[in-house]
Amino acid sequence: MATPREQEAADYLRKHKIIELMDNLTSMLFFYRPERPNEFLITQLEQLRVSKMRSLDCPSLFNDTNLDAVLGILDPTNQGYITFVQYKEALTTLGIEKFNACPEDLWISFKSNIRQIFIQWIKCLLL
Repeated sequence: MATPREQEAADYLRKHKIIELMDNLTSMLFFYRPERPNEFLITQLEQLRVSKMRSLDCPSLFNDTNLDAVLGILDPTNQGYITFVQYKEALTTLGIEKFNACPEDLWISFKSNIRQIFIQWIKCLLL
């Protein structure tokens, strides 16, 4: 059983998504293998800060092309729509285990603009 201090630390990490942040940064390091990893990490954190302040795309291992490919797999007939169940499965496949799924009725209302919403949400959930 965790001590109160350990529970407090776990709650802090969960609240601020520190584990997910570290996982993503570590994955980016292994993927890109920059010559100067400290500078690379600083740049990624700065981009994250700016993206949060200005509501821009979050830095992510996956770019729009990658996420378009995932969306294409989920929508092979190019209807421009995926089901809520497919969306949740995509999150799991991309390694996003803890997320607040949007309500299914809200998802259905996005039907006309699913590509943009899918890419934007996935990128922000990845970091």
